[in-house]
Amino acid sequence: MIDIRVIREAPDAVRAALARRGPGFADRVEAAERLDQRRRALLGEAEQLKARRNVESGEVARRKKAGETADVQRDELKALSDRIKTLDAETAEVDRGLEEILFQLPNLPLPDVPTGDASANTVVRTWGTPTEFAFLPRPHWELGEALGLLDLPTGAKIAGSGFPLFTGAGARLVRSLANFMLDLHTREHGYLEIQPPFLVNADSARGTGQLPDHEQNMYVTADGYYLIPTAEVPVTNIHRDDLLAGDRLPIGYAAYTPCFRREAGAHGKDTRGLIRVHQFDKVELVRFTRPDDSPAEHERLLGHAEEVLRRLGLAYRVVLLATGDIGFASAKTYDLEVWAPGVGAWLEVSSASTFTDFQARRANIRYRPAPGAKPAYVHTLNASGLAFPRTIIAILETGQQADGSVLLPEALRPYVGVERLIPGGR
Repeated sequence: MIDIRVIREAPDAVRAALARRGPGFADRVEAAERLDQRRRALLGEAEQLKARRNVESGEVARRKKAGETADVQRDELKALSDRIKTLDAETAEVDRGLEEILFQLPNLPLPDVPTGDASANTVVRTWGTPTEFAFLPRPHWELGEALGLLDLPTGAKIAGSGFPLFTGAGARLVRSLANFMLDLHTREHGYLEIQPPFLVNADSARGTGQLPDHEQNMYVTADGYYLIPTAEVPVTNIHRDDLLAGDRLPIGYAAYTPCFRREAGAHGKDTRGLIRVHQFDKVELVRFTRPDDSPAEHERLLGHAEEVLRRLGLAYRVVLLATGDIGFASAKTYDLEVWAPGVGAWLEVSSASTFTDFQARRANIRYRPAPGAKPAYVHTLNASGLAFPRTIIAILETGQQADGSVLLPEALRPYVGVERLIPGGR
């Protein structure tokens, strides 16, 4: 949530920043300004009346002690109290309206984020060289079926399209990726492993910005719980309404969970294989930091996600997203895109984002910079470290051999227990 003081002190700058995201935000900023002005006027009047009420109360007490009549003052007190109640009720209504508008405004993009839609995204760097084949590389859905790793028709029968079924060595590959990534992030990168709930309440979804912006892409139960679209939601909310000691920061959590996304509006797009699915596994990285350390923490977080791809030997590129392509809550996002030779495309496997204090304001996550100091909002960051489906796509399509087998990355072999996947292997 944007700090109302920023809108109050620099409304034109806020409008200009949001205009970089796209049209339609200026009216909301102006509505927030009007409500903020009305709120301050109401509070000012209420404070004046409360001061007058204190004076009249003192006068009533004095007259009563002196044995004098105080009927006029009592009438004045009642009128003042009635007006103050009216003002308080109106202020509460204005507060609700202002909060609703602020919850609908996305985060302000940082100055170094390129302006434009996805065509303005910028490749920051690349790593590795895409594998060249002496044969025509096959797509992962053919490899998965031939090797007995993936049964998409049965997954569709059980739940519907977009709900994959991994079998045999495929299921073991999923489990191995989870163990490999968690071991790397906890043992070498210093994250604390978390196993959070897979359902969250509306307060948690609102705190990270999924509500109201992404509600159409979330699965919701009959009693109002949301299936998590990412572990970012429950893990960030670990510290909702907390006041953290400054010496605890930075804090880093790593969580392996399933993720559920309806992907409304994406029907018919990238529906083959594992490119776009409704349920998938992911290791998520979440960090809480002091504002001054936030830029460096963002780069560190990105590096932790990159290290997974380097250990797996997969060619990738780092892309800085433009203002029209970053998420609602993000102030700046890097995507990690891995090369998948079978489908001939760069596929996103991680988004590393900084949210500045946007999520912390919504979720009321603060820290005390020093003993006795005034509390301030933390900065939150997260990244996929990594999402499994497209990582599996790259592993299968990059490691495929002419004989139909798939050579696994060396880092994964101790976890899977074999060097290569072969037809009929278990």
